[in-house]
Amino acid sequence: MPPDTAVRDSNARHDGWRTLLRFMPYLWPRDNPALRWRIVWACVFIVLSTATQLVLPYMMKWAVDLMGTTGPKLVQLTMLMVLGYSAGRLAQTGFDNLRNIVFEKVGQDATRELAENVFGQLHRLSLRFHLARRTGEVTKTIERGTKSIDTMLYFMLFNIAPTILQLLVVGVIFWVNFGPGLVAATALAIAAYIWVTRVITEWRTALREQMNRLDGQALARAVDSLLNYETVKYFSAEKREEERYARATRAYAVAAVKSENSLGMLNIAQGVVVNLLMAGALAWTVYGWWRGNYTAGQLVFVQTYLTQLFRPLDMLGMVYRTIRQGLIDMAEMFRLLDTPVEVPDAPGAPALVIRRPSIVFDDVVFGYEPDRTILHGLSFEVPAGQAFAIVGPSGAGKSTIARLLYRFYDPLSGRILIDGQDIRQVAQTSLRAAIGIVPQDSVLFNDTIGYNIGYGRDGAEAHEIETAARGAALMGLIDRLPQGFETEVGERGLKLSGGEKQRVAIARTLVKNPPILILDEATSALDTRTEQDILATLHRVAEHRTSLSIAHRLSTIADADRILVLNEGKLAESGTHSELLRRDGLYAEMWTRQAAEAEAMNEAAE
Repeated sequence: MPPDTAVRDSNARHDGWRTLLRFMPYLWPRDNPALRWRIVWACVFIVLSTATQLVLPYMMKWAVDLMGTTGPKLVQLTMLMVLGYSAGRLAQTGFDNLRNIVFEKVGQDATRELAENVFGQLHRLSLRFHLARRTGEVTKTIERGTKSIDTMLYFMLFNIAPTILQLLVVGVIFWVNFGPGLVAATALAIAAYIWVTRVITEWRTALREQMNRLDGQALARAVDSLLNYETVKYFSAEKREEERYARATRAYAVAAVKSENSLGMLNIAQGVVVNLLMAGALAWTVYGWWRGNYTAGQLVFVQTYLTQLFRPLDMLGMVYRTIRQGLIDMAEMFRLLDTPVEVPDAPGAPALVIRRPSIVFDDVVFGYEPDRTILHGLSFEVPAGQAFAIVGPSGAGKSTIARLLYRFYDPLSGRILIDGQDIRQVAQTSLRAAIGIVPQDSVLFNDTIGYNIGYGRDGAEAHEIETAARGAALMGLIDRLPQGFETEVGERGLKLSGGEKQRVAIARTLVKNPPILILDEATSALDTRTEQDILATLHRVAEHRTSLSIAHRLSTIADADRILVLNEGKLAESGTHSELLRRDGLYAEMWTRQAAEAEAMNEAAE
């Protein structure tokens, strides 16, 4: 079994600009003009909404100034200004919602595309990655990352861009109406607000990273414990698991309290800056009115504009935090996308073409780590149509041979050939399509028996599934089940016994109907009677095919055309069952020991 070699820098900080650049293609998809037009129209509605918002304070100012005078015509004009103000607010609401309606498909498509890319990348990554990963953490990373992209798109287009535009226009309006003093005070307050927001948010970002790490750790421990439910019960370890999970949740709760408290401090600091500016600007306007420089309407004018500025500025703090947090979440997901594929296809690799499905291991050296070699120059050939078996002590490298044939790993040196073609030079999909395997540990999808059997080949018909089930001696079970093939097997197939799961795996391989069969302890979980039935079925299936049986019980492979005996990653012996017994070597010793064990068990049973 490969060691856990995953290296995870839990304190790593991410380059926000680099992540943002990776994010931009999802904001402006090159291959989808319809989505780009939606973004253009969304921007048009943003401009219309911002323009409407900037006109509203003028209308309120004019209405207040007109109320200081009398006359029927002025009353009508004042009423018109008030109604225009209300109509403008309604128009702004309409533009904002039209913007959201137009843009919604862009956000959903971007989220979908990113999620599909990550899911596809996870399936391209090597077996080494998946043996080292924690399912809960990976699931949480994908969930947070895909949710972040929609939020990022929304805030970047609908908050940051309009806020910048509004700040520039309001600066010009204040300059024209009140001179450079109010403009300078507003600019200083905005700069202070942004600085305070950035400094405290950077601190909160570190807390957020810690929260994400602890949240993922808690979920990983929960998933790991539930997946190993039976093991927990075997060792009466419920309290131990609860305490282990509780430690993770308590650590997360402490980090969450710190994060929420820091949010309160940020809000207080922002409030100080905002209200100092409001107080100073309104006091300046009142002083100007007292001196006769400004009208009463200009007090409302300043207050309305500053209120409109404060609203996006208040949002700006939340937006900055959200974007920074989104960049962290997306960076984690982009890290998954950037994880190198350990076993890639060669450029322009052709499909594997099989006429005579022979297998050749040519001086293969392999180890899961450079300093831990498993196979030492292993060489053998399985001619087309022959049934070979591989036996040997535990740790001899038997199961490693199956992983190398499937090209889950590449040898450190040497070659593996199928029908004379180096498997490193052909497309992996075509290689794996030509090989069927019945593994020792059969894991099933949480779906029906029929689905799991039909998974062997996309588009398998119902009669093919039934034929495979019959060949795997499953029909007796299925006929007894009220729902038959529609019976749910549960998480990882736990509703079935070990033997039933094994037979489903055999049926799945029968549906695939490959030219090469690998039987990795294919009958290890079966009782003796069922084992004999399955072995007879497998022998029939293996006719006119190339089969490689990896076995621990030597009685199941005694009739193989040739038996390869491995010891410490080397080919120790090779021959038929009778030849190896006459040689009186490692195989004969293993046979004698197993025969003695079987005899002892029979005597005990009697």
